[in-house]
Amino acid sequence: MTGDSKIGVVILAAGASSRLGSPKQLVEFHGKALLQHMIDIAASMDFYSKVLVLGANLDQVKDGIDSADFAVVNNDDWEKGMASSIRKGLKRSLEIEEELDHLLILLSDQPFVTKEEIRKLISRQLQNDIKATFSQYNEDIGVPAIFSKEAFSDLRNLRGDHGAKKLIYQKEFEFKTVRFQKGDFDVDTKEDVELLKQLENK
Repeated sequence: MTGDSKIGVVILAAGASSRLGSPKQLVEFHGKALLQHMIDIAASMDFYSKVLVLGANLDQVKDGIDSADFAVVNNDDWEKGMASSIRKGLKRSLEIEEELDHLLILLSDQPFVTKEEIRKLISRQLQNDIKATFSQYNEDIGVPAIFSKEAFSDLRNLRGDHGAKKLIYQKEFEFKTVRFQKGDFDVDTKEDVELLKQLENK
């Protein structure tokens, strides 16, 4: 899958789920927490570093999952937004493997991410000499996404709650996309949870 490239993975799961009212990381889908679903997928793949960034509801989320062989980072600054989690995840990843060539970023609340989707993303990234490859769903672009080491400085400079997507608006930031049909479904509200339960039975 990766050839000679050293690829790390970071799962971002530090948010407070304020709109839902309870940790969306622990919402169940097919008998396991959403975050556990993502951990299990990433843990079964060949990454040089594996980092999980937690923050809000830290103890509750930790007690509700098996973090496997992931290095767990507590983001005390989670209220400052997703960018702070990306920075902490990148920092820990490079402490584990300082020669990383690429970093894959995943979220905890996208239930339809699969190993196949991740492999497509990685393959597109390795085929092109670019800074990043993003998922594309409907007319939107976002995560899962993978970044080359040339983009690590861009990730370090991120601020706020918009994550890495804002990088695509930089004039010289070269990127590709991979179509991810169900990538726009995430869990933010009680209505999303109910819809997820309906989809689970189909």
